[in-house]
Amino acid sequence: MRAVGIWPNPEKEQVRGLVRDLSRWLAARGVAVWCPPELGEWAGLESAVRPVADWRAAEFVVVLGGDGTLLRAAKELSGQGRPLLGVNLGHLGFLTEVEVPDVYAALAEFLEGRYVLDERMMLEATVRRHGTEVARFQALNDVVVTKGPFARLVDLEAYVDGSFVTTYRGDGLILSTPTGSTAYSLSAGGPVVNPNLRVVLLTPICPHSFFDRSVVIGDGSTVQVRVRTEHRDTLLTVDGQQGFQLEDADEVAVVRAAVPVALVRRPGWNFYHVLRGWQKGRS
Repeated sequence: MRAVGIWPNPEKEQVRGLVRDLSRWLAARGVAVWCPPELGEWAGLESAVRPVADWRAAEFVVVLGGDGTLLRAAKELSGQGRPLLGVNLGHLGFLTEVEVPDVYAALAEFLEGRYVLDERMMLEATVRRHGTEVARFQALNDVVVTKGPFARLVDLEAYVDGSFVTTYRGDGLILSTPTGSTAYSLSAGGPVVNPNLRVVLLTPICPHSFFDRSVVIGDGSTVQVRVRTEHRDTLLTVDGQQGFQLEDADEVAVVRAAVPVALVRRPGWNFYHVLRGWQKGRS
């Protein structure tokens, strides 16, 4: 039997009813619905509960929320290889594909195979302390090493493939994918990068230095960031959703993740059209 995953954002008011309606609509077309255990129970669809580790047979996963929900789903489902269809319930997003009023018409086309896949690279960050791995994360947007709200400036030594680049002294350093170039990196003065490119951006945050421009490196490189700080208020944040406290001499190694994320798009989707819509929404 065909199956589609549904990943809802439980903080959105209208989501519970939408999940049930989608489930009935898909069932009428011979398509089973799978939900993560905690979210399926929240939506009252206990029969649809299925551990995400078993979602490899799903045709795609419908993510109901916004860019933040899609970022969360991408990390939780990393390695599954299932395409994600973002349904926007919030503000204009760069990652979501359809609005709620269009979801059934779009799904009807997608179930017939009329869609394209927009592949996005992810990052994998590993934290080592005294030579031992203490944490590992996946990111679709960015990995950020930053000082806490009340801390002094932090010194961050940056290396690419073992070669020393510079010591960034400031509020922090953003390591971003092309997808994340329109997120935190953009607000810190970084460039907008077409997501078809395979690069990593190093963008300093409020640097106390003349070396304040983003550095663009190839996705085959390893970036290492070594923390030099006298205080314990330095953090690693991942896609703005996960945090990990760093200590002096900790090393954060960032590489391209082995498995990318595929986003379901309607034929003719164009990144620059989304950019224009985003700019219009801000003006």
